[in-house]
Amino acid sequence: MEPQDPNANPTSPTGDSPPQRNAPPTNTPQRDMRHGPSMVVVRSSVVPMVLMLMLCIFLGIALIVSVIFNIYSAAAYAEYFQTDPNIQEAFHSGTQFADKKIAIISLTGMIMQGDGFTKRQIDRVRDDDRVEAVVLRVDSPGGSVSGTDYIYHHLKRLRDEKKVPIVVSMGSMAASGGYYASMACSNEERVIFCEPTGITGSIGVIIPRYDLSEMLEKIHVEDESIVSHPYKEMMSMTKEMTPEERRRVQQLVDEMFNRFKDIVREGRPQFANDEEALNQVATGEVFTGQQAKDLMLVDDVGFIEDAIERAAELAKLNSDDYSVVEFKRPATLADALTGGVAQSHPLGSEQIFEMTTPRAYYLYSGLPGFVPQ
Repeated sequence: MEPQDPNANPTSPTGDSPPQRNAPPTNTPQRDMRHGPSMVVVRSSVVPMVLMLMLCIFLGIALIVSVIFNIYSAAAYAEYFQTDPNIQEAFHSGTQFADKKIAIISLTGMIMQGDGFTKRQIDRVRDDDRVEAVVLRVDSPGGSVSGTDYIYHHLKRLRDEKKVPIVVSMGSMAASGGYYASMACSNEERVIFCEPTGITGSIGVIIPRYDLSEMLEKIHVEDESIVSHPYKEMMSMTKEMTPEERRRVQQLVDEMFNRFKDIVREGRPQFANDEEALNQVATGEVFTGQQAKDLMLVDDVGFIEDAIERAAELAKLNSDDYSVVEFKRPATLADALTGGVAQSHPLGSEQIFEMTTPRAYYLYSGLPGFVPQ
């Protein structure tokens, strides 16, 4: 028997080739034996490749158009993008992205050092050429004499140098130092609005002092501070104040009080030649919005919308010509974790000494000496 070739196709007894099993589909790549066993003839369609190429071209064009549009938008509205990480401008009302603005400067809470968030708002408005008018939104019981006067000074400087009207909108409270700062308003009619339920006034000065000498004596604690002059410790809580010391401190209070009244005369010309009317309201007491209007402390009872409308009128702006913007503090991680109630400065030895330092206040409060600084 002759040996069989292992590569030869088996044949049936009749000599016919058996039927092929599992024959490959007609579109399966076939080996072209004329060019060697490694060559493959690919019969797949080129249509998917063409579609993929067209999709890439389309996406590339869309990306270029998007980049050009963003560059144009950034150039057109560059002043709306935030440049100071400590303050953020936000749209309040009016026509968004209008060429002209009315800026709301907020004076909220205790006024202490004077160079805080309100001062940053003033600086931001001063540098913005699109601001045509300012609404000063006051919701403050006042604060330290120096801090209040500092804010008043920069508001008045903004008004005079930028030549923009300032209209005041008093919220729930614009007392003492809050009223003092409001006197930076424009010398026009109807420029101070107070809400119906708001309170204002409290024109006066206080230097808080607490005498603990008897209590310390009962627990056998004695103050033996060494001073350069007896008047150095005349405000000390550990000693009783002498009549001469009280007279000298009263002189300080009177001088600061007279300055407060001078500021009121300048901001409210109605009192310039009516000393009796000024003395009637400069008693340290507070008044409701309607009472304040009757006493000439404010011009009208109204809300912030009324102040905005009056500011636009003084700046000669049409209703669709301006946007109203306000300023906010950027949220921090501590705000997110504590719901926005985290203190920016933890209470330490420095803050304790600040709290117990005698100072004069334009403040409406029952316990000013222990307000955190």
